[in-house]
Amino acid sequence: MAGRKPAKMYRRAKGQSYTRRKYMGGVPHLRITNFETGNKTRTDFPVEMILRVNDACQIRHNSLEAARIASNRYIQRKAGAQGYFLKIRVYPHEVIRENKMATGAGADRISSGMRGAFGKPVGTAARVKKNQAIITIRTNQANFQDAKTALWKAGLKISSPCRIEIVRGEEIL
Repeated sequence: MAGRKPAKMYRRAKGQSYTRRKYMGGVPHLRITNFETGNKTRTDFPVEMILRVNDACQIRHNSLEAARIASNRYIQRKAGAQGYFLKIRVYPHEVIRENKMATGAGADRISSGMRGAFGKPVGTAARVKKNQAIITIRTNQANFQDAKTALWKAGLKISSPCRIEIVRGEEIL
């Protein structure tokens, strides 16, 4: 993904949604490998925490994957492979486009500027609403602080301000 524009250029969700992949050619593949990690069979974890966004925005697929890797690596090291369940709760349907501009010597003779600037697909993003849940972690009471830290680390990778909501397990505090 060398040479891509920064995420702040795609953060605002503006205009009509652009999701119909069957009409567009060459949409890059999704970077997210697993939407659910950890212990998928156990359902009785007493602690549940959710990472929510404060503002409506678009989150790129590589940002979601970076958040998943950061939180999963931390919680897996602390709680073990079977001591937690982590789930990414949004899917990047939105195809983001980029009008590539020619740079360098003689670029003014080659490029057409903003004429016909529809752009080519360069990635995908998830459109999220205000207060929408992005990541959920379930774990036991011994790993309460570790789960909170894991979600905090994931929130650093998201381009919008986030907050952690504790659904179950507040009696630990």
